[in-house]
Amino acid sequence: MSVGPLGLSTALWKVLACPCPQHAPVAADELTGQIACTKCDARFEVLDGIPIMLLDSVDQG
Repeated sequence: MSVGPLGLSTALWKVLACPCPQHAPVAADELTGQIACTKCDARFEVLDGIPIMLLDSVDQG
């Protein structure tokens, strides 16, 4: 298994999308250690290698 940004597998990065209505791609924000939506700028934490991508826990940049 190859490791990508934020310690998540590259296979996971290929399928991750924001749960917002646009289902936009996401990108790693290495400065904050968060996953950021490329459309709505919602930000999600990664805890113990698990992306927590729930809209009710969103940090709006």
